[in-house]
Amino acid sequence: MPDGEPTLFTDAGEMILRPGMVAGVTAGGSAHHLEKRTDRDCAILEIGDRTAGDAVDYPDDDIQAMRGGDGQWRYTARDGTPY
Repeated sequence: MPDGEPTLFTDAGEMILRPGMVAGVTAGGSAHHLEKRTDRDCAILEIGDRTAGDAVDYPDDDIQAMRGGDGQWRYTARDGTPY
């Protein structure tokens, strides 16, 4: 992997993100994460909508998060047990 460039991991595989590239991930789509495996700096700009009722699922970690009307995130296990 080139120095300082992050890699996007999805169910479809991995892709090195180079300067100027854009990657989009849809709500309810494949689980994904980014990794930077070097000591060099890189910049990532993440853009998203964080409105009340927004939710996210971390299937590999058994964590769900939902943003309430007060703007606070609440984290639970899939069975609803709070963290």
